[in-house]
Amino acid sequence: MSKWLDNAIFYEIYPQSFCDTNADGIGDFNGIIKKLGYIKELGCNAIWLNPCFKSPFGDAGYDVSDYYTAAPRYGTNEDLKRLFCEAHKLGIHVLLDLVPGHTSSEHEWFKESMKATPNAYTDRYVWTDSIWEEPQGMGCIRGISERDGSCAVNFFSHQPALNYGFYKPDRPWQQSMEDDGPKATLEELKNIMRFWLKMGCDGFRVDMAGSLVKNDDNGKGTIKLWQNIREFLDREFPDAAMVSEWGEPDKSLQGGFHMDFLLHFGPSHYNDLFRCEEPFFSGRGEGDISEFVKKYMENYEKSEQKGLICIPSGNHDMDRLARSIHGDELKIAFAFLLSMPGAPFIYYGDEIGMRYIENHVSVEGGYNRTGSRSPMQWDSSVNAGFSAAPKDMLYIRQDEAPDRPTAEAQINDRDSLLNEIKKLITIRQSVPSLQSNGKITFLYAEKNAYPFAYLRSNEAEKILVILNPSHNEASFSCQYIPKEAIYTFGKAVSYENGIITMPGGSAGFYRI
Repeated sequence: MSKWLDNAIFYEIYPQSFCDTNADGIGDFNGIIKKLGYIKELGCNAIWLNPCFKSPFGDAGYDVSDYYTAAPRYGTNEDLKRLFCEAHKLGIHVLLDLVPGHTSSEHEWFKESMKATPNAYTDRYVWTDSIWEEPQGMGCIRGISERDGSCAVNFFSHQPALNYGFYKPDRPWQQSMEDDGPKATLEELKNIMRFWLKMGCDGFRVDMAGSLVKNDDNGKGTIKLWQNIREFLDREFPDAAMVSEWGEPDKSLQGGFHMDFLLHFGPSHYNDLFRCEEPFFSGRGEGDISEFVKKYMENYEKSEQKGLICIPSGNHDMDRLARSIHGDELKIAFAFLLSMPGAPFIYYGDEIGMRYIENHVSVEGGYNRTGSRSPMQWDSSVNAGFSAAPKDMLYIRQDEAPDRPTAEAQINDRDSLLNEIKKLITIRQSVPSLQSNGKITFLYAEKNAYPFAYLRSNEAEKILVILNPSHNEASFSCQYIPKEAIYTFGKAVSYENGIITMPGGSAGFYRI
């Protein structure tokens, strides 16, 4: 396993919205290089870079038209290689976002696959035999080519699904995993990974990792596919890290991934924490943590308590954290995020409380997600320091409020969210039991109740974490006595006769 993941803290960069150095209104590789010092100073030692390959950008780059070429609007392959090198000089690892399940309909592979005459790419995608038959439950593209058949899509109608085979074929057009087309697709995926790993990237965050093999309800075929890739990586690139967007860590870890994201959709109850009518981390104190903890523990036990479930502050697909919780609530939320097992992921701008931009017209397939993708707010200069382009050229409209948060202002404010996160990261990195592989035991996570308490531990130490985002003080019975405080926010905890009382709007980490 890649040992650097043991204490990794990721910063997710949406490249088009991070920093623009050529005044075209779109972020670029040179802008990321320019801001590496900021990421290092924040305390993050790893980057997840959203898709940066050539694309028509119908889905923000998740519609790839050439896996081997950097998107020209961000720079060249050489610029991306230089980003890897400059990040490594600062001790920062870089994961590229790999999209293996589909391409853009503008990809040359798909153009060849649409031809009626059989060729090397005929079976690169999932096609039915007849234009009148659509692949059930998958959506499709049809009526656009000379080839007879409908092509399955993975998401938008311009994203044809690549063919890795069907675990249980039940139609004549459904190929098995061992057929030539699926095997060729798999080998090409390895070639893509090989190309960028040799260029200097440190691994991949894999989009929709659990979706590749079709008719695969229990995931056995997809697990087998990723085990094949794991063998290839262990042989050629043993230090390459793999993080999956799967949401089922028992399956993804079995497939050879090092870490798996806790997804914001599905049964995770992740949104109970931050993004619902009454978030647990709201000061109103009307939230519920219990269902999240129950589901987390199911996944934690399935993953053999390896602590490899990643909980992000947010990402490009979610509402901004600051849309639902504010002020000190955000600080307590980050005390949670930075004291849980697995690698924390901070979405660019969440560290300064960037807001969700309401009523945004969809940009590049963002739709309601567009409001979470606005340009980074660096300082008080033109366009908040993101770009020297005219305002109307910006890729996405910025937060135009006069009190919009900026990195510069928060760096200079001792009590800012940014500086609180720096403090939390410093503590996490100095206390091994708080890092990725430390064990977790939930002590108090009752239904519709506060506070929230858990124990982080390793062979050498135990750390008691108590979080009370509610405005009201809250108590619970605990066998552990909080002794040395290694982190406090708000007011100090009190302990008497086996009862711990935490003042409202407070958080603390304690040695016991």
